[in-house]
Amino acid sequence: MSDDEREEKELDLTSPEVVTKYKSAAEIVNRALQLVISECKPKAKIVDLCEKGDSYIREQTGSMYKNVKRKIERGVAFPTCVSVNNTVCHFSPLASDETVLEDGDIVKIDMACHIDGFIAAVAHTHVLQEGPVTGRAADALAAANTAAEVALRLVRPGRKNKDVTEAIQKIAAAYDCKIVEGVLSHQMKQFVIDGNKVVLSVSNPDTRVDDAEFEENEVYAIDIVASTGDGKPKLLDEKQTTIYKRAVDKSYHLKMKASRFIFSEISQKFPIMPFSARALEEKRARLGLVECVNHELLQPYPVLHEKPGDYVAHIKFTVLLMPNGSDRVTSHSLQELQPTKTIDDPEIKAWLALGTKTKKKGGGKKKKGSLES
Repeated sequence: MSDDEREEKELDLTSPEVVTKYKSAAEIVNRALQLVISECKPKAKIVDLCEKGDSYIREQTGSMYKNVKRKIERGVAFPTCVSVNNTVCHFSPLASDETVLEDGDIVKIDMACHIDGFIAAVAHTHVLQEGPVTGRAADALAAANTAAEVALRLVRPGRKNKDVTEAIQKIAAAYDCKIVEGVLSHQMKQFVIDGNKVVLSVSNPDTRVDDAEFEENEVYAIDIVASTGDGKPKLLDEKQTTIYKRAVDKSYHLKMKASRFIFSEISQKFPIMPFSARALEEKRARLGLVECVNHELLQPYPVLHEKPGDYVAHIKFTVLLMPNGSDRVTSHSLQELQPTKTIDDPEIKAWLALGTKTKKKGGGKKKKGSLES
């Protein structure tokens, strides 16, 4: 076995230290989400909310693993995004942006934190109102949440990715909603937020992924977006894109000085994880990013929109496929929902009735700390 393979082998959930890092990252991102939700009020500036989320993650991770011999990378694994109403995802504006929240807005918050490259991601939808959420907004939220609950039960060792895709589409249809196309749930590994094993949200001829089976000790970010619209979001304005990730396998000799300057800053500050252009010097960034994107040195995360008036809800959670069952480590409780539809389908009810823990063989309880055979 080469050193690389040994390295690869050690750094998964079979190592208690790795599990601890995932769970610590999850605790931080759950608290950051709670903080951002508590600041969601009418007239709150979206850029301020994004900054608060990112700052909290940086502060909390910064105080961990300070006195260790090996430098441990830690911090924001995906910049805080606050996407409102029919905006689907990735809205994390620059400092000069004046967009504010309004009463009644459907606010989707998306963020991720990592410790030593072990990533905990979360997204949650919060409606800016008192009392229960009703009508079609409640349908979209219930569709996303029910789909997430079923995905948690179907992302289990031995099951297939396509089973999850079919189930979440069936659930959305029960609420007369659509699962938004192009949203992928990825396996995550150390320093890899978008691993090769993928669950499609919607199976269609344009997007194909390899059939895959879930395995013990894997980690997934399950990502579900439901809409009362047609579920085919559009990019309306490239200028809204502010989140990028360095494409490590690409190289190109940049011509413009501004591009070289910005790319070198990115390579130093954000060599692996996605980042927000807000963290770069704004004037230079705008100039330099274009050439970097055109030559595929950076992968953009575009801001996508459904049609005005469509309700869009987003739920994302991180799940560890432990030997004793699935451990959902990121989440936030929902507001009270009063959807217009109820689930009567026996198959969906059966999925929801599934457990998330593995049944022990042989009856008796295992002692705490004993290893699973």
